[in-house]
Amino acid sequence: MKSRKLIAGVDEVGRGSLVGSVFSAAVIFQPSIDIENIVDSKKLSSKKRVKLSNNIIVNSLCVSIGVATKDEIDDINIHHATLLSMKRAVDNLRIIPDIIYFDGLYVPDSNIESHAIVKGDSKIREISAASIIAKVARDNEMTHLNKMFKIYDLVKNKGYGTPHHLQAISFFGKTIYHRESFLKL
Repeated sequence: MKSRKLIAGVDEVGRGSLVGSVFSAAVIFQPSIDIENIVDSKKLSSKKRVKLSNNIIVNSLCVSIGVATKDEIDDINIHHATLLSMKRAVDNLRIIPDIIYFDGLYVPDSNIESHAIVKGDSKIREISAASIIAKVARDNEMTHLNKMFKIYDLVKNKGYGTPHHLQAISFFGKTIYHRESFLKL
């Protein structure tokens, strides 16, 4: 009898944002489940992402989130903070996978067989699912911060450096949630 290997997919969101944490998610699917329309989170509307994220959570063996805070980003740089958030997502899994596929060029330190897959969020369904979960979690952070700082329009720009966001920073300054290492003003 041949057994199936448990595969975890990991992806991050928020690397280029000027505000907040970088979020990563790890997903291990139930082997027999096939969820339709799982693609890179950037190709989905917010409403579809939320609906799919709920479907992914219900139909997965395990889903976890890892976060690196804006202070960690400022202290160790965005590259290392991203790897830290990915490592935390893997460490937070309650089931240990046999193989982990990470979106991108780099993998964090792990005792589990790991592979970096460039554009993995469009090639491997577990990475696509992780992309969706991480995006929904980070969007929730931006929604929360927007309630306190409406002038930056974080619900719309998700913390990225849009002209409106940069103009608001120029007029009103930074919040404590803005990444100092990204905004040397």
